[in-house]
Amino acid sequence: MNIGTVAQRSGVPAKTIRYYESVGLIPSAGRTAAGYRVYGERDVATLRFIQSARSLGFSVKEVGALLTLWNDRGRASADVRALALQHIADIDAKITELRSMRGTLQHLVDHCAGDGRPDCPILDGIADPARLGIAAACCRPEGEAG
Repeated sequence: MNIGTVAQRSGVPAKTIRYYESVGLIPSAGRTAAGYRVYGERDVATLRFIQSARSLGFSVKEVGALLTLWNDRGRASADVRALALQHIADIDAKITELRSMRGTLQHLVDHCAGDGRPDCPILDGIADPARLGIAAACCRPEGEAG
């Protein structure tokens, strides 16, 4: 199969397939005499696996580790579970960070009159968050006491 066919069957754009190859996530494709990449069914399955893992938010490095485990029939499921648990912890940390960012932005919006005047607490807060006490006052997850 050529790269266009593999891209269509796997749901991964050709440019992304070339990127995954360049970073070693997938092996270099075989080449025809004319220099075109040639792929097989296993490549399609691997790209679908990668696409699925990426849709769950795993980094390229994490996907590499998952691929290694996926291809190792002697793997311990505990190793896979450990990777997934670490990823959940990373997601939880990002959620906390996003809630904090949301709280900060909500604080700024709440203090903005939104009228025709030029003064703007939102821009002032972005320019100098410490001056407005944003870091201490509103960068906690929602519902957390200050």
